[in-house]
Amino acid sequence: MKKSLLSIAVALTLSANAAHSADLMFTPGEDSRFNWSSYEALKSVKLSGETVSVFGPWMGDEKTNFERVIAYFEEATGAKVNYAGSDSFEQQVVIDAQAGSAPNVSVFPQPGLAADLAAKGFITPLSDTVKKAVAEDYAAGQSWVDLATFKNREGKDDFYGVFYRADLKSLVWYSPDNFADAGYDVPESMEELKALTKQIVADGGTPWCIGLGSGAATGWPATDWVEDLLLRTQPASVYDGWVTNEIKFDDPRIVGAIEEFGWFARNDAYVDGGAGAVSSTDFRDSPKGMFQSPPKCYLHRQASFIPAFFPEGTQLGLDADFFYFPSYESKELGNPVLGAGTLMSITNDSKGARAFIDFIRSPIAHELWMAQTGFLSAHLGANPELYSSDAAKKQGEILRYATTFRFDGSDLMPGKIGAGSFWTGMVDFTGGKDAKEVAADIQKTWDALK
Repeated sequence: MKKSLLSIAVALTLSANAAHSADLMFTPGEDSRFNWSSYEALKSVKLSGETVSVFGPWMGDEKTNFERVIAYFEEATGAKVNYAGSDSFEQQVVIDAQAGSAPNVSVFPQPGLAADLAAKGFITPLSDTVKKAVAEDYAAGQSWVDLATFKNREGKDDFYGVFYRADLKSLVWYSPDNFADAGYDVPESMEELKALTKQIVADGGTPWCIGLGSGAATGWPATDWVEDLLLRTQPASVYDGWVTNEIKFDDPRIVGAIEEFGWFARNDAYVDGGAGAVSSTDFRDSPKGMFQSPPKCYLHRQASFIPAFFPEGTQLGLDADFFYFPSYESKELGNPVLGAGTLMSITNDSKGARAFIDFIRSPIAHELWMAQTGFLSAHLGANPELYSSDAAKKQGEILRYATTFRFDGSDLMPGKIGAGSFWTGMVDFTGGKDAKEVAADIQKTWDALK
């Protein structure tokens, strides 16, 4: 009787384990493209009975994709992970931290918010071992370390998080058919991009579609242009000083980047509709000119999300493609990339929280979402062959070959600047106002905050 009960118990346990494993989207060990060794290493972490709470901005399909990744951590360690997503994350995480009820791990879409909480002692610093691993394992690794390094309550620098899931802004979109018909090649330097711009005009075409319209947020697309161009005309240290206002907005180097944007946007011959249409054209509508016959423009600089606003049925790689917004060959500043990303930080310390951060910085955690959709990674150990589309793989390669990565500068600035006077200043600039005057006005707004 005892033997029979034991056999039944074993069979039930095996059945339960098999069912749990069956819930995993990709069976461990089967697809050799995955870094299963980093998954197997998780099994040495015993967390049975422990619960890890994670709170972030991901909802809908993003939440589903992330929970499919979490399942592997649960399977390997025995822990239970509860993820909650909210479109009010930024407000709620502050309330929870102040109330002493913060989740174990928080997913910050903006490092500035994490920096604010770190300064108040609400985030736990990570070890030097994790810091060193990020510097070594990520492309432009020191950039990712710097982005997660904030002042603590005593005003000293500590390392606070691991970036997981990146967004890419340094892209120029085009129609391969239009390029083929006109005999144009993809430019590999900023000098070549400017030469192509002039050539398109000489051939009777219009090079660029640029739109800054975005309702109450009108002007923000121009801030990305200026940020990208600053990284291509000045060392990254200038960018870093600028976003904190250690380097003033009306510094000649910043004014120069604004004027570089003006080279493209304030020339009637270079922009669909002329320079006067730039600020009034909705950014969501602006790329559509590339797909008209004959094309109203040949080039559109925008982040990786913009295909969502291409005409219905547009196929990436066939009807539309992209290339890296190139750097100046003559300036020798490497391959800077502008983008964004989500930062995983510990807001309620526990053994499980630290193990989860270790999981998040492992190759397998990146590969498991790469193989789904909507995920880019700068992790050098993650296999790019696992990206779910050729477009994602190509964007991932741009991240991997970046020598410098910098977060969207306007998101790092105070709200009245980055989501205020910087936006309106760019509208004024495209409307004809002098770059020095625009920059001086923005600086006055910044000075008034101090």
